[in-house]
Amino acid sequence: MAQKGVQLDRETFFCSICLDLLKDPVATSCGHSYCMNCIQTHWDGEDEKKIYSCPQCRKTFTPRPVLLKNTMLADLVEELKKTEELQAAPADHCYAGAEDVACDVCTGRKLKALKSCLVCLVSYCDQHLQPHYNSSVFEKHKLVEPSKNLQENICSHHDEVMKIFCRTDQQCICYLCLMDEHKGHDTVSAAAERTERQKELEVSQQNIQQRIQDREKDVKLLQQEVEAINRSADKVVEDSEKIFTELIRLMEKRSSDVKQQVRFQQETEVSRVIEVQEKLEQEITELKRKDAEMKNISDTEDHIQFLHNYSSLSPLSESTSSIDIRPLCYFEDVTAAVSEARDTIQEILSEIWNNISLAVTEVDFLLSQPEPETRDDFLKFLCEITLDPNTAHQELLLSEGNRKATSVKKLQFYPSHPDRFTRAKQVLSRESLPGRCYWEVEWDGRGIHVAVACKDISRAGSSDECGFGRNDKSWAIKCDCNYITFWHNNVEYSTPGLYPWKAGVYLDHSAGILSFYSISKTMRLLHRVQTTFTQPLYAGLGTYWYGTSVWIKQTEVI
Repeated sequence: MAQKGVQLDRETFFCSICLDLLKDPVATSCGHSYCMNCIQTHWDGEDEKKIYSCPQCRKTFTPRPVLLKNTMLADLVEELKKTEELQAAPADHCYAGAEDVACDVCTGRKLKALKSCLVCLVSYCDQHLQPHYNSSVFEKHKLVEPSKNLQENICSHHDEVMKIFCRTDQQCICYLCLMDEHKGHDTVSAAAERTERQKELEVSQQNIQQRIQDREKDVKLLQQEVEAINRSADKVVEDSEKIFTELIRLMEKRSSDVKQQVRFQQETEVSRVIEVQEKLEQEITELKRKDAEMKNISDTEDHIQFLHNYSSLSPLSESTSSIDIRPLCYFEDVTAAVSEARDTIQEILSEIWNNISLAVTEVDFLLSQPEPETRDDFLKFLCEITLDPNTAHQELLLSEGNRKATSVKKLQFYPSHPDRFTRAKQVLSRESLPGRCYWEVEWDGRGIHVAVACKDISRAGSSDECGFGRNDKSWAIKCDCNYITFWHNNVEYSTPGLYPWKAGVYLDHSAGILSFYSISKTMRLLHRVQTTFTQPLYAGLGTYWYGTSVWIKQTEVI
């Protein structure tokens, strides 16, 4: 219990800047205490702004406060130090637990590490860390927060520290690797590569933050739509009741029917809006989680750990399709239909009732999205696609920024990966396809596939299991020997027209539409699929004749 009391005392008299016992303690007017030197150094960094802040509560002071040593607090700290000196052994809280990083130098029961050294690749407790602070020999050593992953900085082949990044093979290497299997490769220092990836990460974070703002605006718009639907429904119910009251017995039953039908459709439409709203809120939550994950990676001080974590960062999911709201017009047609029924009810009651029922059921706040008709319209949905080397067959050479695949006899050196095609010479896109998108493909030679596939398509089975179009996980056009066919679930469909050298693919995931086009001076439909897609989809390319190339065409958005 005594040790626990000391621990509480130490935390009470800690400086939140240097995380150590207060030295020459001073207190700001907001009530927080710091070492004199720590708070002065902190405020020195704010001299240019002429606005000085408390590191804990962020309260600002103008002009710079003049602080005097708090003698009472200093006496208490000295008493605490004397109490600690009487302790024969370190308190239990100083020892490393299962979740802590232990000091590599301690023998017997190890203390918690205070810092890890990226040069020594050793973690040190406070006692064993002192030489790094006191000796000039360690001036250039890099100290970071304690890490359990220091051995990942060591080359598994040469037992040397990895300080180089090979852009050719996208991996960290040591200087011996540079003279061996990575000789002649495009290499840079790990720090330089981290700088480039840091920029990409910052751009991705900016995109995520912008998407969060956009989605929040959409959620607000949907909330307004719910209110508008409710107002419109309430008004038409009120108008309908007034009109049907005039019809007394003759229209009592019909009045009740209209009321029930409007309320039912109101509930249906509100439910649809709320469903879309929930999806957007889920996307916002996921984007915020992704932003936090990227921030955590961005704050990593260890370049190697940064690159390890960056390479394992999952691709950013595509944004939900934009919401298109048509002008406010919900149940007003019902009121007009009821008014007409009031005037002619005795003669054409049956016909008018059908009109009322139809007007109610046609209420829909979200406009449908028709398929584009011209190439310019398709290009508005152009998406960025790159090929994933982890899926490429070893006889496919990827080039032009991983947009082009060429069938070659020489096996390519790709690292082992469970996503790699081992039987069919195919490759999938790195990115999953967004909800509504379009891309174009060109090729030379013969024997190519342009496909869309599910992620769980077989990679190592027979051609009927993993070949594009030969299973229920993929849809593909096959171009060979001056003819073209469409394949799905191992069923072949003939397509009309001349053999193309350029194809366009359009996908509307939510609508279940997948269309393949031949592109020349005009766009000619080769095949259209209408189905229900239940999982994310990926673009796919394949070829089975050596020397044939197929690539994703880069086209500027119009």
